[in-house]
Amino acid sequence: MTDRRLTTHIHGWLLLLPAAVLLVAFTYYPAVASIWSSLHSTPKGARPARFVGLDQYATMVDDPVFWKSLVNNLLFALGTVPVSVALALLMALWVNGKIRGRTALRVAYFTPTILPMIAVANIWLFFYTPGYGLIDQITGLFGLPAQNWLGDRSTALPALMVVTVWKEAGFFMIFYLAALQGLSPSLREAAALEGASRWYIFRRITFPLLMPTTLFVLVNAVINAFRMVDLVVVMTRGGPDNSTALLLYHIYEVGFRYWDTGYAAALTTVLVGILMVLAVGQFVFLDRKVHYR
Repeated sequence: MTDRRLTTHIHGWLLLLPAAVLLVAFTYYPAVASIWSSLHSTPKGARPARFVGLDQYATMVDDPVFWKSLVNNLLFALGTVPVSVALALLMALWVNGKIRGRTALRVAYFTPTILPMIAVANIWLFFYTPGYGLIDQITGLFGLPAQNWLGDRSTALPALMVVTVWKEAGFFMIFYLAALQGLSPSLREAAALEGASRWYIFRRITFPLLMPTTLFVLVNAVINAFRMVDLVVVMTRGGPDNSTALLLYHIYEVGFRYWDTGYAAALTTVLVGILMVLAVGQFVFLDRKVHYR
């Protein structure tokens, strides 16, 4: 029995080894390396990196672009996460019903998800182009003046939010649709026989049973909101006046444009810390409302 157990453990660890190697090589090691780099200066030419302690983090506190990017990212998350999740749930409820053309509707909702982000950015660049863009062409029919959506500080960030919601809602819809199809119809039928309204059934039965999916979707939506960079690079490059500079874009500029790898590592460490706090917070606050079957 001892030899059999030992053989079983060895087989199990051998099966886990490929995934463990990838996890250590591409997750844990980069995270530790970033923290280590954040405590050192950036090597330049023949001058090697030297230990500077928390100097990079002190620089961050006095960096106005960092605070602007952080505020922009928080606003971006607040504007995209609730809307994306709510819209995904509404679309899933709609296409889960017995409606004509249900398959075509599902494909239409999911199509933006499979498009590359670069293609999406260029499509919406045409929509937002002042004067002859699709949006200005439509608003021009009502006599409204042309608007530089991406060139105005008050509209640039909301314009990016719209693109993000359009891109991600269909992706989250798939998870809700799978969860809805996994629910037993007997629960809704029993409630309907007791005279419960459709709103009461959704609020008291359907939505509570969807909480595990909601938690999963929320965590992914928050992570996506804080790792958004390609849309900013293509559409606005952080402008105008850093009004669309998100935190990851600021890290990209510091690390690859100005080649300050030490400061970029410190920014990355802070970003990972923020994501960890937000993820743990979501699990803690929603834990009592999540019921796993």
